[in-house]
Amino acid sequence: MRSFFKIFFASLLALIAFVVILFFFTVGYVGSIASAQHEETGNNAVLVLDMSQSFGEKPVEDPLANFSDARYNTPGVYDVIRLIHYAKSDSAIRGIYIKAGSNVNGFGTTEEIRDALIDFKKSHKFIYAYGDVISLKAYYVANVADRIYCNPKGGLDWRGLTSMMTFYKGSLDKLEIQPEIFYAGKFKSATEPLRADKMTDANRLQVTELIGGIFNHMLEQTAAVRNQDTATLRRCVDQQLIRHTSDAIEYKLLDGARYNDEVLEEILQKVKARSIAEINFVPLGKYFESAKTSMKASGKDRIALIYAEGNIVPGKNDQQDIGEDAYRNMIRKARLDKDIRAIVLRINSGGGSALVSENLWRELTLAKASKPVVISFGDVAASGGYYLSCNADSIFADPMTITGSIGVFSLIFNTQSFFKDKLGVTFDEVQTAKDPDAITLFQPLTAMQKRFFQNDVDSIYQDFKFRVSEGRKKDINYIDSIAQGRVWIGEEALKLGLVDEIGGIQNAIDCAARLAKTKDYRLREFPEPKGFLDLLLNDYNETIKTKSIRDDLGNEGLKWYKSISYLQSINKVPQMRLPFELTILQ
Repeated sequence: MRSFFKIFFASLLALIAFVVILFFFTVGYVGSIASAQHEETGNNAVLVLDMSQSFGEKPVEDPLANFSDARYNTPGVYDVIRLIHYAKSDSAIRGIYIKAGSNVNGFGTTEEIRDALIDFKKSHKFIYAYGDVISLKAYYVANVADRIYCNPKGGLDWRGLTSMMTFYKGSLDKLEIQPEIFYAGKFKSATEPLRADKMTDANRLQVTELIGGIFNHMLEQTAAVRNQDTATLRRCVDQQLIRHTSDAIEYKLLDGARYNDEVLEEILQKVKARSIAEINFVPLGKYFESAKTSMKASGKDRIALIYAEGNIVPGKNDQQDIGEDAYRNMIRKARLDKDIRAIVLRINSGGGSALVSENLWRELTLAKASKPVVISFGDVAASGGYYLSCNADSIFADPMTITGSIGVFSLIFNTQSFFKDKLGVTFDEVQTAKDPDAITLFQPLTAMQKRFFQNDVDSIYQDFKFRVSEGRKKDINYIDSIAQGRVWIGEEALKLGLVDEIGGIQNAIDCAARLAKTKDYRLREFPEPKGFLDLLLNDYNETIKTKSIRDDLGNEGLKWYKSISYLQSINKVPQMRLPFELTILQ
């Protein structure tokens, strides 16, 4: 036995020593690679902004970024803005090159990046933009460039915007699945794809005005920077006058037809390097690694900046969604921290659970009692996303932010006929009450249960309007007139009093600092960075899960899987969500 313990403890000691050595080796290795990657940018550097890259509100940390020259962390929206601002005074950065083929980002994000580029031009450094084929949304960013070029055989997509909805009623009818739907607000058409085969008149009206407002804003801003009039630009859309690169040049939308190598040669002349090989084209992700410490302000006081993106859901999730537990704790932590003088919540969400939205509203209201609370809306802050925000000291929205959607819905699927007629499966039950206690997917709702669902939805809708009326200091009848589940763009929301200012995240932070009466501050950002192992495990789990589904079902199958998961998540739970899945085609 004594021999056993000697061997056991010797082995244990060896294992501990190995782990300690491995830890310090890993830290040293990562640090050495990080140092190599984070060397100064060097001379003749041109920052590359690729608009085909998706920028979320939160930075996406790649756990293997420090182990590969080809992998970088992806900056968040505010990081992109700060990087462009930092590059403005960075002597190593000679200019910016925009890859303007496509733009996968939302309209709010697009607006804020564009504004940052306009500010960058004050440095008198150059901005060049190029794309083989340039989409409308990518062009909206690129048109602030000093020179914007397109492939001679490519073209500019100048056909306006189209919004498309997918309807599932026909499929549900064939499967004999009956959705039982309850909603408040005539524009609250989130359930419309399940109960109709085309848009209702109310929904068609709001979508028409929504995308019309977005496109009008894009026309006005384009006309201003391109020295063109909006009437001519609209005529180009209506008559489809822009078919080739040469057409876009004729109507002053482009500066010339160039191949990529010709654009690079022109940048070579601006940089005054001897060859293109001497130009250091720096990807935004790489610049993020080298500049992210320097670009963040330092100061005595602190302002909390909380990024909230995704569906509003119960639970702890703070990666893909706005999990109740995680975000309630973040807000509470910022409220109780005496060093934090103000809170800025950056929200990009179409809503979610009504109860979770109420609980987060409560937490923000408690915070407001002790320090300023300012909200910044991103691409979308609607329904539950608007609910939890409405009592803030000040709300900022981008001109094309999708917001409002003050309405509620609930649904449950009756699959009794599907199981009986399609699969031959039946169900039976006993109960202790006259009316069934259980609400299941396998039988239709009774009249009493239907009244329960509708009363619940109506009650939550009244609470929603009351919260907005109280927070925005507006008469509840007025709120009812602009509610009804209707969505608005930021510019209209300002006129209606749903938001206080048009501006981006930096404007919201500046406002919070003024309300807190501080100029000497630094930001404390939430969610706080994850550890290496947490990042590695989260990245692995998400990758494996997504890859497995894609391998089995393909990309289209993955999309349908996510749609079914969404429907399952909202079953029987009152929802404050966008009134439709907005897909804008170019």
